[in-house]
Amino acid sequence: MNPASLILLAFAMSTDAFAASVGRGAELSKVRFISALRIGIVFGVVEAIMPLAGWALGHVAMRFVSGIDHWIAFAMLALLGGHMIWEGLKKGGADAIKVAGAQQEDKSIWLIAVTALATSIDAMAVGITLALTDINIVVASLAIGLATTLMVTLGTLLGRAIGTIVGKWAEVLGGLILIAIGVAVLYEHLAGLTSV
Repeated sequence: MNPASLILLAFAMSTDAFAASVGRGAELSKVRFISALRIGIVFGVVEAIMPLAGWALGHVAMRFVSGIDHWIAFAMLALLGGHMIWEGLKKGGADAIKVAGAQQEDKSIWLIAVTALATSIDAMAVGITLALTDINIVVASLAIGLATTLMVTLGTLLGRAIGTIVGKWAEVLGGLILIAIGVAVLYEHLAGLTSV
């Protein structure tokens, strides 16, 4: 995976967390930078850990699927991207996540972590997919974590100004990016086969 694809992947993984943070910020009467950064760091750490867990699972399964790994990576990314698009377009898709994390202004770190976990399950699936590709998982996980920290912090700060609709469309964009990356993985493999 080239650096541009890695950056796109990192930001695609952060879109559902961004959608949740925009909803959270939209409901708060006043958002302080330190609070937004704290929420961003919690989401970023959780989002960075999940691909590592998925990668470990995928690495174990690698010996069983090495002949069709590119097709599996394509299918998983396409399904995950399609699911993100569906959730983004579905009325209330992002709202279900944001309500779970926005009941009160004084949130405990544990409630924020649970909300972060709910939005990072897709990162675990991507981690499984990354085990099937030639990528440094530590670099990928750090990129995903940093992108999520940035996006969640910004989403929380801008929530009052941009509203929940932007968060939903961000999730749709993230889904389209995942599908495009899946197509690129498949294309690179098939092009490599035909050029040999």
